[in-house]
Parts: sequence; C-alpha cells; structure tokens
Amino acid sequence: MADYIVTERCLARNTQKSYRDTCTLLLPFISAKVRKPTDRLDVEDIHPSRVLHFLAHLEEDRGCSVQTRNQRLTAIRSFARFVASRDPARLAWCAQIRSIATKKAAPEPISWMTRKEMEALLAVPDRQTPRGRAEHALLLFLYDTRARVSEATMLQVDNL
Repeated sequence: MADYIVTERCLARNTQKSYRDTCTLLLPFISAKVRKPTDRLDVEDIHPSRVLHFLAHLEEDRGCSVQTRNQRLTAIRSFARFVASRDPARLAWCAQIRSIATKKAAPEPISWMTRKEMEALLAVPDRQTPRGRAEHALLLFLYDTRARVSEATMLQVDNL
C-alpha cells in the first residue's frame, strides 16, 4: 500500500501521513469489533457498517470535526480503490465502501483581524534588519490589498 501511495498516486507527504494515521486508528478499532488480532484481519472485516461506526467514533468519542471525519473516510476509500485494483473479486466490497457518503460541514465563519490585532502583528518584525523590513512590507501589502497568499506568490515586479 505504501508503494501505491507514494509511486502510483504521488500523494503529498502530509496526505501520506494522514492515510497512515487513518490506518493506525481504523485497524485497532475494527480488530476490537471483530475480536481478531490486527494482523489477522481480512478485507471483509472492514465492513461498511463498521466503517460508519468508526467514523461516528471519531466524531463522538474522539471529538473530531466533520472535516477530519471526511478526511479519514477519503483515506478509507483510497484503500478500497487500492484493493479493487489488485483484486477484482472484491469490486462489490469496494463499491460499498466508496458509497459511504461524506458528511456536510457548515463552513467556518470567516473572522477578520481587529485593528489592534493587525497593529500587534505589524509590530512583530524587527524593522532594524533587512529581513524585518521585508516581512513588515509583506504584511502591509497583504493587509492593504487583501490579496490571498496564492495571489501574492504569483505577483511579479511588473505588476507593482
């Protein structure tokens, strides 16, 4: 599975870690439910109803957000896709796992910095050093233009 994630899917390192963490949580959970050691689990032990219980456990018992729950579900779906690509006899199992719906999450309210907070942030860089002046200028630019970081990183001297 690790080779699949790294070489075939070319997933980012943080995604790889997230998938690893999902397995670290899921497998012991399933193992306890089916009363089998983790190393003796079969793919069918990861039944859709158990996956749903796992996802509920994340939210209710571990206090995870809906976004974290959905992220863990994405990792489980990726595992199902991996299994199906290696063992076509398990396509039905894969389809059941991949049909588990993500949960809708209310968008986080956008909070803006108060003037005092922005002034405190602008006071942090040491403007006596070249780096401090550059950081201060960048913060002022981002604040004054309301530019997104992606927009600021694509900015060229000609644009100024």
